[in-house]
Amino acid sequence: MPTAEVAHRRRWWTLAVLSISLLVISLDNTILNVALPSIARDLDASASALQWVVDAYMLVFAGLLLTAGSLGDRFGRRRALSGGLLVFGVGSVLAALAPSTGALIASRALMGVGGALIMPSTLSILTAVFPAEERAKAIGAWAAVAGLGIALGPIAGGWLVEHADWHWVFLVNVPIVVAALGLGRVLVPESRDPNPDRADFGGAALSTLGLTALLWGIIEAPNQGWTSAPIVAAFAGAAAILGLFAAWELRTDAPMLDVRLFANRRFTAASAAIALAFFGLFGVLFFTSQYLQSVHGFSALEAGVWSLPVAAGIAIGSPLSAKLSATLGAKLTVSGGLFVLAGGLVLYSTADAGATFALIGGAEAIMGAGIGLAMTPATDSIMGTLPPERASVGSAMNDTVRQVGGALGVAILGSVLSSHYRGGMDGAVHGLPANAGDAAQDSIAGASAVAERVGGAAGHALQQAANGAFVDGMQIAMLVAAAVTLVGALVALVLLPAHAKEADAAPALAPATRAVAEPAAA
Repeated sequence: MPTAEVAHRRRWWTLAVLSISLLVISLDNTILNVALPSIARDLDASASALQWVVDAYMLVFAGLLLTAGSLGDRFGRRRALSGGLLVFGVGSVLAALAPSTGALIASRALMGVGGALIMPSTLSILTAVFPAEERAKAIGAWAAVAGLGIALGPIAGGWLVEHADWHWVFLVNVPIVVAALGLGRVLVPESRDPNPDRADFGGAALSTLGLTALLWGIIEAPNQGWTSAPIVAAFAGAAAILGLFAAWELRTDAPMLDVRLFANRRFTAASAAIALAFFGLFGVLFFTSQYLQSVHGFSALEAGVWSLPVAAGIAIGSPLSAKLSATLGAKLTVSGGLFVLAGGLVLYSTADAGATFALIGGAEAIMGAGIGLAMTPATDSIMGTLPPERASVGSAMNDTVRQVGGALGVAILGSVLSSHYRGGMDGAVHGLPANAGDAAQDSIAGASAVAERVGGAAGHALQQAANGAFVDGMQIAMLVAAAVTLVGALVALVLLPAHAKEADAAPALAPATRAVAEPAAA
């Protein structure tokens, strides 16, 4: 068994393995987006079903992250990473073989279980392996991989859809999982909390139920009406359950999320910044692929290529953020990044059916740069509020706010777009048979299919009406995303300390102990 010194020398190789593990998750967040039109056609999926295909993964992921992080602290972080990779791989195979949207949604939920075990393990192992003076640099590389995976997903997905079919956006995960498992056995050291708390299954159940009720209400509201009894009941139930979750966490001896952490303004401001940034990013990426394919008529691969400027922006912003944060402080770097992201969203909101690559690519590059600037110092602020033995909890909290923000972005911005699209199609579907009219008004993919069947001038008019309704709804959703991101920027500017030494002391979660690190087996 290698000595601790050997494990330390291998730390950058360990980071490479952690990056491979992280890549499979971050790719999965967006690789699916360009396949949504194909899935809608093949599985006859409605607009709300497509939102659930995306959100089922993020919802389970977010709901289990904190519990998964505490399990990693208790039983070993490398063990949690390996188990998560196995579950994620099995879920990917089942998703690729799914015969219906229901089966696909269930498989995506299983993938979320695997992702919840993988992601906090990567950041907590990183925190245990790297000394404090190198941690910001390592987190910057970690954040860059996460951001690049998110941005490169549409390109990989587009290539796979065009050269094979949508099933391969899931099967591509399998070789990455196998590589990460094999390399991790040799290069990733084990670490754990020597004095772990018991798992908070009550908190996990309440948080998952509350978020499920909230997202169900948001996603289904355009179909059933925002004031309908089921939707109002869902929102009321979500508020009650999440309120119970907060009360439970305050009273239990071993909380999944110690809500006293939010008394620390560094922790609160950084968490809010990450959540609101990913609210805008994930929400926009959800409908951008539909805009490029259905309105512009691009292939899946062309749509993916048009998303490349996001990756370029993140690649520039992420390494730059560490230098800016050291010079200007986290406050100005995080808030500045969010202001840049909001500017990109406002620019993107001017895109219409005839927008050029200069406009769309420029807006995407600005958005990516904003995300890259904000993510690293915000992540470092969250991790810096907790002692090393609680690294998995800090990592899980970082990932939870990211996934909850992203899930809410897909749900809320998708619902804003869907509501305006339905309203814009009211006049265009008059005279169509009931089933055709419902399909055309449900989604732009449905309208395109109906327009193709109708053909001629009438079909062309229906497609043009659908394009206009979709673009109008998209522009409004972009502005909503920009407004939410601006709120995040202001929160960071007001609450986030400029430097760690100015931050409030984090609430004590447990007696101070040193995390135990065990070198990987040879």
